[in-house]
Amino acid sequence: MSVVDARRHWRAPAHVLVTGTSGAIGGALAREVRARAPGASLTLVDRDEEGSRRLADELRVPGGEAEALGCDLGSMEATARVLTEAERARGPVTGLVNCAGFMEVRHFETLPWERAEALLMVDLVSPLRLMHACAPAMAAAGRGFVVNVASMAGLVSLRGCAFYGAAKAGLGMASEIAGAELRPRGVDVVTLYPGAIRSALEDKARDQYGRGLASRLMPTGCPDELARLTLSAVEAGRARVIYPRFYRVGALPLAGRLALRIGPPAVA
Repeated sequence: MSVVDARRHWRAPAHVLVTGTSGAIGGALAREVRARAPGASLTLVDRDEEGSRRLADELRVPGGEAEALGCDLGSMEATARVLTEAERARGPVTGLVNCAGFMEVRHFETLPWERAEALLMVDLVSPLRLMHACAPAMAAAGRGFVVNVASMAGLVSLRGCAFYGAAKAGLGMASEIAGAELRPRGVDVVTLYPGAIRSALEDKARDQYGRGLASRLMPTGCPDELARLTLSAVEAGRARVIYPRFYRVGALPLAGRLALRIGPPAVA
């Protein structure tokens, strides 16, 4: 596909809501959105309101405002409130980037249920709720995009990631199905499957895995490159991004079985 053809899929969004913006990946995605849509209004959502406020200050440009909303997306009430406040202030959301999430590496039975439930809420239920709320208006207008940050842990079975893998597998499946349904109506849905990416989440995961040989050998990608590939996929109308490229082997049928055999042991 040529650059000209790719641009036909891209209509600069008026209002983009990005979650998880105090993290490395969410911040990089917000910066890339600003680079490609300088006139868009940005709503940056994270439980770390101060971190998102600093990013909003960075991304506020003439003709393109940016505001931060502090919110823990661990409840449906909070998720609905964020969307209501964002649209009241800046109009309908025409671009949605679901990046908020956290990871726990623990044996299945040792992760406290309260923590497991919170993980499922933030990593799975909240992004689905936001997409479900935004999609009808996008489809009615015949334009819009959604980026859902899943994970290779949703494609490959990793020890210690039962709940995280379940959340990301569910998000990835719903995202790809929604994309197939919404794309004919002008809404592009891109499902992102990052492998190891330089970030606080990745550092914590490596610590929880014990930084053994397998952990040290895993290729690690750059958040800025991931963001560039993701927004290029939105522009070109592509449905899926796997990065770094090495992790494409995770889509092979035997990858999950192999990962369970040789993957690093989870912290008990």
